[in-house]
Parts: sequence; structure tokens; C-alpha cells
Amino acid sequence: MAKFEALTRLYDTLRESSHDFRITTDPFPPLDPEKLVKSMEIERKAAENGKANIPAKNARELDDVERSIVDRVESQRDDAFQVLEDQLNTYATRLRNLDFDGHFSQIEMTNNSSVEDFQADVTKGRDELFIRRKDLKATDEELEDFRKRNGLEKRIARVRGSLETWLKILVVALLLIIETVVNGIYLAKGNDSGLVGGIGYAFGFAFVNVIGTFLLALFGIRQLNRRSFVLRIIGFLSLIAWIALAIALNLAMAHYREISATAVENIGLLVRQRLFSDPLGLADIDSFVLFAGGLLFSTAALIDGLFMTDPYPGYAGTYQRYVDARDDYATEREDRVEGLKEIRDDHNTKIEGIIQGLSKRRKECAAIIDARTRMTKLFGEHQTQLESVGRKLLAIYREENRAARTDEEPKHFKAQYKMERRRVVVDTSDDWTDKDLSERIQAAQTELSAQMKRISKAFEDAVTAYHELDHIYPETINGSPA
Repeated sequence: MAKFEALTRLYDTLRESSHDFRITTDPFPPLDPEKLVKSMEIERKAAENGKANIPAKNARELDDVERSIVDRVESQRDDAFQVLEDQLNTYATRLRNLDFDGHFSQIEMTNNSSVEDFQADVTKGRDELFIRRKDLKATDEELEDFRKRNGLEKRIARVRGSLETWLKILVVALLLIIETVVNGIYLAKGNDSGLVGGIGYAFGFAFVNVIGTFLLALFGIRQLNRRSFVLRIIGFLSLIAWIALAIALNLAMAHYREISATAVENIGLLVRQRLFSDPLGLADIDSFVLFAGGLLFSTAALIDGLFMTDPYPGYAGTYQRYVDARDDYATEREDRVEGLKEIRDDHNTKIEGIIQGLSKRRKECAAIIDARTRMTKLFGEHQTQLESVGRKLLAIYREENRAARTDEEPKHFKAQYKMERRRVVVDTSDDWTDKDLSERIQAAQTELSAQMKRISKAFEDAVTAYHELDHIYPETINGSPA
């Protein structure tokens, strides 16, 4: 069965989650200048340094307090920049994992491989059906030849179902049991062991009477229906044998009943002598009933054997082989068509999943790029805020320092603090514009839709090809299987 391995891999990868990060709403927490003034004791240090005229009026470098303020602000900037870089790396990894180029390439490859996989299954099924169709043709020709040779063109064979066959076998068994019981009651009169001994002898008579008659009817007397003269002679001799068996056996049983009531030894010899000297010389009415009952059971077994199967020997077996071959072929064809239908439906389901996965990843790509842009913008705003905090802290320090000084303030007190901005470099090598991505996904959807149509067409062609086997190997007169 086609597995569409390339298509399945593409389907599974598009279903997998492609990210492991969480977009935060506040990635760069702002500095609180008021808390920093207190925690860094800027006002106290400014007053102390001012009284000591630190920094000196000719100082060109920042003093320790100013440097600590700048270091604190720039340290926060560097930490934020590290957070930004980590996020950008995460976004870049996620964009690479979307792997649109790889998926688009796989889609192109699966267009041919999927159809080839499907056609391979079609070919395998056709080969199997080809063999079964040849078998069906052979059994059809065998049946037709049998009909013509035996003049059976005008009727079909009478084939018994398994239930009906078992019922007929059950009838034979019941005949055997009933005759054994009935005869046992009659034969118990002259047997030393009573009813048990009578049933023992009765079973022997009943077995030969019923089973012997059944086998003669099934394999011998039915030969009367044959067209061959020799086989008809065998059937006629079987009929004569049954008549002789039924009469002689049941007369012997009736005489056995009478003789066993008076004699103890040589009962078998006495029965044979009476059969030859006076076969109808039965003195007891029960003996006549026993004889008539035996004939009745034998006749019932005869009828059951004659109608166990088709009256013409061999016709039912030949016809049953044809029916079995026809059913096997029809079942195999139905299974093959259903199997191809399941493969087609599975393929189309995966195609729909791939199309949905591409659309989902397109939205995810846009969301990643938007989040990256927003993160970069937030970092720029954060640097501006940090610079503002630094200026404010330096202004507070210098104002307090200026108020406590007795000497002139250094010139750099009037200079505006400018924080060195960290430059953000964004890797856009894996970026897709929404327009380009939309066009490529649309093209991929078109290819996949065309692939679905090719699979459907291949399925229809397969069904047609399977049915064409009926014309390559047509049946003679028996009709095509449904």
C-alpha cells in the first residue's frame, strides 16, 4: 500500500510547533530616577563633594559619583541590549525553522513521488486481479464445457448451502438413531440382554440399512442420470443392489427377531436357511412391522442421498468451483478499490493539512517579524529613557554639588550627557515579505490541488482498468461478476 513517505514527512513537519519562546509585553523595565537618587545617595554625596570642591574647577573628567551614575545607566543599557540580542536570535531561529524554502522544495518533489506511489499500488492490484480473472475464466470455461458434454445448457446446478447440507446429514443421523431405537425395542424380545442387547444388534442392522443406502444413492444410483451408457449401467446395478439390500437386510432382521425368541445357538445359520426356504414366512405381525419399518427408513435414506446435491454427478462441484472463483474475484476487486479509495482519502487529508499548515506558518512568520520590529523599537525607546534618567541624575548631582561649592564649578557640569547608543543589527536573510510569501503559498496550494486531482484521476483510471479485465477475459455465458 502506498505510504506517501515524502508527503507524510512534509505533513508532520508542518503540524509540529516551530517556536519555544514567549513574547513579553515589558522586556525592558525602565529605571526609576527617584529610587536611584535615594539608593545611590546622590544628594548626600553631591553636598559632601561640593563642600570639598570636588570635582575641581579645571577637571575635565567625571568624578566618581558622576561615573557611577553613567556606569549604572550604561550597565542597564548593556543588559537590555543582551536581552534584545537573545530575543533576536530566538526570532532568527524561529524564522529559520519555518523553512519555507525547504517545504516548497518538498512540495515539488511530492508531486511526482505521491502519484508514483499510488500508481505502484494500482499496478500491484491489477496484477493480482489479472491472475484471479484468469482463474475465473478457466473455471467458467470448465463449467461451460461440462454443460455441453452432458447436455445441461438449459439449467444451472443445484448447489446446497452449508446449512442445508448439514441439515441433510442431520437427517441421516436421525434416521440411524430412530431406526436403532425402534428396531432395538422389537429385537429385545429374543435377546438375553434385553433392551440393551436388542439395541446393540439393531444398531448394526440400522447402520447398514441407512448408511449403506445413503452411500449407494449418493455415489451409485445417481449415475443413472449420466449420458454415458457404462455409467448408467453402474447406476442401474446400484439401484438393483439397493433393492436387494433393503429387502434382504430387513427380512433377515425380521426373521432374526422370530428365531432368536426360540433358539439359542446357530441363530445366523437358521436365519439364512429360512431366508432361502421361506423368505416371507413370518408368523408374527410385529415381524412384518419391523420389515416394513426397515424398508421405510431405507427409502428415506435413499431420497436424502439422491437429493444431497445436484442429481447429475460432478455438476455441483464444477459449478461451485466457478462460483468460488467468481466470488473471490469480485471480493478481491472490491477490496482493491476500497484500498485505493482509502489511500486517496488519506492523501487528500494530508494535502489539506499541508495547505493549512502553510497558511498558519505564514501568519506566524508575520507575527515573528512584527514582534522583532516591536522589540527593536522598544529597545530604542529604552535607550532614550536611560539617557533621560542619566541626565536627570547628573543634573540633581550637579545642582546639589553646585550649591555646596565655594569654588567655581567645572566646565563639564554644563555639558549635556549623551549616552552612547548600542547599534542594533537585525539578520533579515530569512525574512519573507508577506506579498512574496502569499504568492509562493498560493503557488504551492495550486500545485497541491493539482496533485489531488492527479491522484483522483489515477483512482478513476485504476477502477476503469480493473473493470477492463472483464473484457480481456470475458466469461462465456455465465455473465460478469457484480
